[in-house]
Amino acid sequence: MMFLSILYSQENKDWANLNYYKNENLKVVKKSTEIVFMGNSITEEWKKYSPLFFNSNSYINRGISGQTTGQILMRFKADVVKLNPKIVVLLCGTNDIAENQGPITLENIENNIASMIDIAKSNNIKIILCSVLPVNEYPWKKSIKPVEKINKLNIWLKEYSQNNNILYLDYFSSFVDEDKGMKTKYSKDGVHPNKAGYDLMETLVNKAILSVKIGE
Repeated sequence: MMFLSILYSQENKDWANLNYYKNENLKVVKKSTEIVFMGNSITEEWKKYSPLFFNSNSYINRGISGQTTGQILMRFKADVVKLNPKIVVLLCGTNDIAENQGPITLENIENNIASMIDIAKSNNIKIILCSVLPVNEYPWKKSIKPVEKINKLNIWLKEYSQNNNILYLDYFSSFVDEDKGMKTKYSKDGVHPNKAGYDLMETLVNKAILSVKIGE
C-alpha cells in the first residue's frame, strides 16, 4: 500500500502525482470548499476508515500514500490553493524521515513545509500545522532510526507555528508510548493509525478547526 503511489509516479513520469486528484479537483472547484486535508498515506487512509467524517463535513481529502514534503509541496497549488479552501490541515514529514525519496536533512524538510505555509498565507488560507505521529520503526525501512528526528521536527513545527501565528495540532502526545513509538491500541503497524487512532485524530482536529474558526 505504501509504495503504490510511488510506483504510479515512476511509471507515469509524474513524480508528485499531480494527476492523482486531477478529475476530482475539477468537480470540487465548482463548489464551496471549506477545509482541505493535505498529506501522505496517513491522510489518504483516513477517508477509507472514516468516510462519514469527510463526507458529512464536506472536508476534502488530498493525501497520497508514500509522499514526502517535496512531493506535497509540488502539488500544493493544484490540490489545495485552486480549491479555494478557508483552512488547510497539513500533516506530513514522516516519509522524509523514512527516506522514501532518499536521504534528506531536517532543514530541507522544514524548508518544504515553510514554503507550503507561505503559499497558503499568500492565498489567505489558514493553516492547521500537525505534528508528525510517533514512530519507533518503519516496517519497510528498519535501518532508519526515526525517534530523534521526529522529536526534532516536532519541536521545530511547534516553534514555527508559535512564531508565525499558526495553530499547531499536537497529535504526537496523545499517540506516543513509553518507547517513543505509537501506542498499539491506535495503530496497525506502528506508523499508520487504525480506526481507534483516526477516531482520536478526529476529536483533536475538530477542536483545532473550531479554534481556527472562532479566531476568524
